[in-house]
Amino acid sequence: MSAALPPSVGPTGLTTRALLLGRNLDLKRLDAIESLATNPLLVQVSGGGRAVLLRSGAVVLFDVDPQAEAAFLAYLRPFVREPLDSPELEQLSITIDPGRTEGLERDRLVMTDTDTARLQVIADILGKSVLLAHQESRVALAFDRIEPLADQLRRFGRGASNARILIRHIGESLAIQQEMVGRGEVGDKPEIIWERPDLERLFLNLEAEYEIRERQLALERKLALINDTANTLLDLLQSKRSLRVEWYIVILIVVEIVLTLYELFIAGHPTP
Repeated sequence: MSAALPPSVGPTGLTTRALLLGRNLDLKRLDAIESLATNPLLVQVSGGGRAVLLRSGAVVLFDVDPQAEAAFLAYLRPFVREPLDSPELEQLSITIDPGRTEGLERDRLVMTDTDTARLQVIADILGKSVLLAHQESRVALAFDRIEPLADQLRRFGRGASNARILIRHIGESLAIQQEMVGRGEVGDKPEIIWERPDLERLFLNLEAEYEIRERQLALERKLALINDTANTLLDLLQSKRSLRVEWYIVILIVVEIVLTLYELFIAGHPTP
């Protein structure tokens, strides 16, 4: 499909807004919306403009005025799982000029036209960017929580005493990785690139501009460190508990031996 957006901000420009609404967006239940394209899903917004909806929970709006945006987001709210109190936001200004070379110029993207495939590529990158921004915040909080445990291990030779806390750290790390790789598909190219290889340059330029791969690798390193720290502390805690159990067993054996000796030599020979 090659339908293009009519300009609204001016004869040569439009504004794009990407928002991460929640943990994920249930696209299967949005059967009432007529799709203009799929993978990723692009729809018409009532009141003007278009939107790309992503499973990661991101929505990318093209040329949608504030009133139409508010109404559209309210419509999507029941389909958002674990909505964010304050959605992540990314904005991009686009200039449409058939006579110029397509690419990024300062804080603006220049495009020759706004056909559907181009909008899908832009939405893919912006959706990944807001998802990464949210995960970066989560990882920063996870670091703040686990740093005192690692410091306690360094200073006193012991870590956390609650296995549930450590398991939660591991679970949080795995959940972030699943959201990035599974729903967000951060390391993958959008399917539209395989159908439109001429848009790969646009995709790579935007991917470099928003540092998608660099941010993904940085998050993966931090998540690996959190995971390793939590697993190390959990192993130490379990070893400590195993050692404690072994001591309990030894004490019980000693007590049993003492009682047996008592019965043999004292209780079995009463004094006259």
